[in-house]
Amino acid sequence: MKNNKQSKQIKSNRIRKHLEQVNLFAAGIDIGSQSHYVSVPEELGTESVREFPCFTGDLNRMADWLVEIGIQTVAMESTGIYWIPAYETLEERGLVVLLVNSRHIKNVPGRKTDVLDCQWIQQLHTYGLLEGAFRPEEETVALRSYMRQRETLTQQSSDQVRRMQKALRQMNLLLDNVVSDIDGKTGMKIIRAILEGERDPIFLAKYRDGRCKKDEKMIAASLEGHYREEHLFSLKQSVELYDIYQAKIMDCDKMIQRQLDKMDTQGDKKDLPPSKKPKSKNTPKFDVRGDLYQMTGVDLTRIDGLSENSVLKILSETGADISSWPTEKHFCSWLGLSPGNKVTGGKNLSGKTKPSANRAAAAFRLAAFGVLNSKSALGAYCRRQRTRLGAPKAITATAHKLARTFYSMLKNGTEYVDKGQDYYEKQYQERIIKNLKKRATDMGFELIAKDTSILEISKA
Repeated sequence: MKNNKQSKQIKSNRIRKHLEQVNLFAAGIDIGSQSHYVSVPEELGTESVREFPCFTGDLNRMADWLVEIGIQTVAMESTGIYWIPAYETLEERGLVVLLVNSRHIKNVPGRKTDVLDCQWIQQLHTYGLLEGAFRPEEETVALRSYMRQRETLTQQSSDQVRRMQKALRQMNLLLDNVVSDIDGKTGMKIIRAILEGERDPIFLAKYRDGRCKKDEKMIAASLEGHYREEHLFSLKQSVELYDIYQAKIMDCDKMIQRQLDKMDTQGDKKDLPPSKKPKSKNTPKFDVRGDLYQMTGVDLTRIDGLSENSVLKILSETGADISSWPTEKHFCSWLGLSPGNKVTGGKNLSGKTKPSANRAAAAFRLAAFGVLNSKSALGAYCRRQRTRLGAPKAITATAHKLARTFYSMLKNGTEYVDKGQDYYEKQYQERIIKNLKKRATDMGFELIAKDTSILEISKA
């Protein structure tokens, strides 16, 4: 009996140890669009729950109250963009603020009110059951805002290009059939000449750029159409809006360059050798590669599939300091590129990656799609995975490999070396032969190479 009591006491102590209050001075905030509900421990004040409107003055009063009663850490739900002013206000007052994924703090079944939600968040945070989401340093946050604004402007500019193409098609001007991009040099010169009143297709074809694959005769044939006033009006407005967006993108590029100059330097751009990769037309019009090398100390644009623009987009989301992720596995899991492990009853129900709106992961996936037909080792890997798993899973697997390479270069400062598809295919063939020999040995046979391409199996 004594042993049973001692065993129960030991188990009881273990349970108490797991349920001990880790954050005694913790608060929980239920974020809303019009007001925030704040819950604090009952021992710290007469009011354990208070409501504060979202106005700046009320946010300052909320922060003053939390500091006054001795709160040290605050947990809040990441609701839309409404959390940003409250987060920044509390962080400026020296409080430790945790931004928590809403899926991690689902309330228990029953009534759901704002008061109960903030109390539940505060209770979970008190027992140390919440983990804060990743938020980069302030310099990286500013760079991320500029990059996201630039992406929005680029999308809106592309919408105007599509509207220009629609107006041309309605007039049966098939310019998009003879030039790769109607917003290129040839296309925009012809469109602007049309808006100025030129209608002669032969004269318009003389605006052809020397790099254009189609000759003037074919371009002139595509420019014979029906010029209608309403379609010309739509075309004119689309061109004007396109020019406005291009000017705003240039302004955004200046702010991005200025922000990159403020970042900590890890290398000297003078040590950077010339790049062999062509520059995309959507890349900012400054030395992006040099500034990125100065920021990280390694040339991440050498990785197959990653352009200057994609590396800039990824670093604006993650920052150059990757100490927030202890290993590359943590990094890939945060990106949502790691295989799932939904296991129950000893059975693996699903290995799908979790759904994610991570912009850095989207950049890695786009880079993986870009190497699909390349002659690099990553291209060979992607093609083999496509044959085995299908295209979507192959792109995810290649993006996962790209992310691991990206992490390793940032952490260790190593350079990227592509060994080529021939090296990869040779390694893959050697691995297959090794497995075949092992299986043959297990079955009592011996695998003997007849020549470089034919194998025969003889009885051991």
